Amino acid sequence: MHEHDALGSDAPVHPMSDRLVIGLDSSTQGTKAIAWDRTGRAVAEGRAAIAMSSPRLDWYEQEPEHWWQAAAEALSACVAQVDADRIDGLAISNQRETLGFFDADGQSVRPAILWLDGRARAQVSAFSERFGAERIHAITGRPPDLTPCLYTWPWLAENEPKAFQRTAMFADVQAVLVQRLCGGPWRTGRMSADPMGIVDMRSMRWSAELLEAIGIDETRLPSLHAPGERLGVLTETSAKATGLMGGMPVFAAGGDGQLAGLGTDCTRPDRAYVNLGTAVVSGIWSREYQYDTAWRTELAGQGGYILETCLRSGAFLVDWFVDQFVAHGRADDDTFSELERRAAALPIGSEGLLLQPYFSGAMDPHWDIDARGVLLGLSGGHDAAHIYRAIIEGITLDLVASIDDLERASGQRVDHFVAIGGGARSRLWRQMLADASGRPVHISQTVEASALGAGMLAAFGAGWYDSVEAAAGAMASATEAVEPDRQRHARYAELLAMHRDLYAATRDLNHRMVAFAAANRE
Repeated sequence: MHEHDALGSDAPVHPMSDRLVIGLDSSTQGTKAIAWDRTGRAVAEGRAAIAMSSPRLDWYEQEPEHWWQAAAEALSACVAQVDADRIDGLAISNQRETLGFFDADGQSVRPAILWLDGRARAQVSAFSERFGAERIHAITGRPPDLTPCLYTWPWLAENEPKAFQRTAMFADVQAVLVQRLCGGPWRTGRMSADPMGIVDMRSMRWSAELLEAIGIDETRLPSLHAPGERLGVLTETSAKATGLMGGMPVFAAGGDGQLAGLGTDCTRPDRAYVNLGTAVVSGIWSREYQYDTAWRTELAGQGGYILETCLRSGAFLVDWFVDQFVAHGRADDDTFSELERRAAALPIGSEGLLLQPYFSGAMDPHWDIDARGVLLGLSGGHDAAHIYRAIIEGITLDLVASIDDLERASGQRVDHFVAIGGGARSRLWRQMLADASGRPVHISQTVEASALGAGMLAAFGAGWYDSVEAAAGAMASATEAVEPDRQRHARYAELLAMHRDLYAATRDLNHRMVAFAAANRE
């Protein structure tokens, strides 16, 4: 018996080959709702944008209501293209390390604080010193860093104590959307909760030690559920808002990074996914729990763990450059294609330019919240195409260095990458990744791997497949390999060595500049 039987005997009966599930991907800048069939083919899609505000330098916020509005809009557009009674359920992929604050009536107390946010720098240092940086790392799989929500709680308690006290529920994006879709108690997928930085990665439960240290208890957090577990069913109100059927089940999924790994069938330890998105994230699967400064550890959809590297300023940095420094910016449809054409004609190293892409601090392997971006070698002969190429090369070199470090520390070998995300559409970028890494880069037929990963968990939850691995094997799309060029790989090896030296050469100066800027803002 499948979950769609719960929709009622009056619903039309469709053959299994005609059934669908929806992967709802609520990411930083927009929401995508994609209906998938049993083979992982996208049958229908809806999209909606999500606004982001930056009230102060390095502060990034969103209104949780906008998450729901975008989800309802995207789902409505998707469902309008198919019969709603064909859909057996949905699961949610969401932006990670983003925290919402809700009172006892479920109303937002203040805007949500995003994973990109940098306001809690002082709390990262103070809390990790007080609690113990190594103990934080051992419990959560993450060294002290700005990205997890862990340090948002002390920031809120110190800077907005009334909001801290009023907040009855601290919720991740998935919990917020599940609550709007299904009503009832707050709950979420444990794969969505673990990036918050307060989950014990061995027990896969909220860490009692950390909760006591930040001054909250489990009653102010959603309940945690395994991947593919049924969280609830759509209320009639949410059904009307989305076009879906009332009573349709919603299944637990997780963060977009982990689901990208599942969506590319990275269920074996020698295949790494690379998400060339707002942030550039790569990961490999490990059966056992490991932690090291070369990565951060995440829960995997099929069980076990993902050893994940992350650069916060990925395609975000490309968009920033184009919007701020290129005439007409992204408003001109030809901007990117022209920059790509000109940048592809330039030699490796962009004629003497080297970029350090730590515009939002550095995670692995440096874990330096005061690291900053550096553009080395500028001359009057460089133009926008040179800088554009240097940005992509800087991001790529940092990714390759991270994967090399991960291999050495974990003892696992990456045979090839599967590239997804908007950057995977760039011929220049994917060939650059193959050449710089010396490994094949497989391009998936769908770049929406996070939504597909959510769809796989919905398919498993709905009873289509007996295991998450079986769902991934059946629904992952075929890939086409981009092979590395040996000669270009040798030249990139020289550039990679300089990339590694650049951080050490500029670290102290960047720290002094950060302190200087802070002192002069007061």
